Amino acid sequence: MVDHQTRNAPLAFIFPGQGSQSLGMLGDWSGEKVVQESFQEAGDALGYDLWRLTQEGPQEDLDRTDRTQPALLTAGVALWRLWRERGGPEPAFMAGHSLGEYTALVCAGALPFPEAVRLVADRGRYMQEAVAAGAGAMAAVLGLDDDAVCRVCAEAAQGEVVDAVNFNAPGQVVIAGNKSAVDRAVEAARGAGAKKVVPLAVSAPSHCALMRPAAQRLAERLLEITVTLPVIPVIHNVDVGICADPACIRDRLVEQLANPVRWSETVQDLVARGVTRVVECGPGKVLTGLNRRIHRDLASAHLGDRAAFEKALQEAAEGGA
Repeated sequence: MVDHQTRNAPLAFIFPGQGSQSLGMLGDWSGEKVVQESFQEAGDALGYDLWRLTQEGPQEDLDRTDRTQPALLTAGVALWRLWRERGGPEPAFMAGHSLGEYTALVCAGALPFPEAVRLVADRGRYMQEAVAAGAGAMAAVLGLDDDAVCRVCAEAAQGEVVDAVNFNAPGQVVIAGNKSAVDRAVEAARGAGAKKVVPLAVSAPSHCALMRPAAQRLAERLLEITVTLPVIPVIHNVDVGICADPACIRDRLVEQLANPVRWSETVQDLVARGVTRVVECGPGKVLTGLNRRIHRDLASAHLGDRAAFEKALQEAAEGGA
């Protein structure tokens, strides 16, 4: 058994954002007490049966951003608690992609879990209400470098909003904004030599300038939340930095909503800090795939199913990757 107090210096935990949800997620863990208790705690905070939603849907309800966000946060917290219960070592750093940053802060002890569940549900609602249904869009641009995508967006804006919002990996950048501007950017990206452009099924155009009204509401809401310094350092999306006080954490969460997620830089920063392996703590393995493209020598594991969890736990116990 690995000592629960061990801080494993080469290890980092990362938490996924929206898009990693699926019906039946964490179904492998339905019999685990700590998982059920986590979903019960979250459901009590929200006023509905969150576990039932994740297992039975309907899918369109799970994909509503005000429901997706608490579902993914709870899934990450449940798997983190299970990891610690099973003797998994404590990582040296944490980070999360967009919504996953909130999960990281909960698991690192900076945000109380029930408060955070309600907070991200409100965050999702603010995002949804900031842009009328159908007025915003997002798309993934594959095969162009970051600067080229930014140029495409600048040329396609024409007085509207279209921004590069997720720098996910080399050659993979997500854009977001007004639907008509995104449509123009999609065509321009194809003309600029993009290998592929994939429209994303989302209910709000995250991390672009259209989210500024939502960010203002989030700033007010965060003043009601108890925030403390995390016991495990968390690297923030917006500046790839680590906060030294709770006010900084609030500011970074507000800034994050209308600014790009610098994921590729975040992973490179983890490597620069001495991390040699990362564990993706949540359903799916989206970040695991991105990380391989960002830094091929960085060993990655995920906890989305029982076999993967057991493998990651064994590797951690052996100190390997």
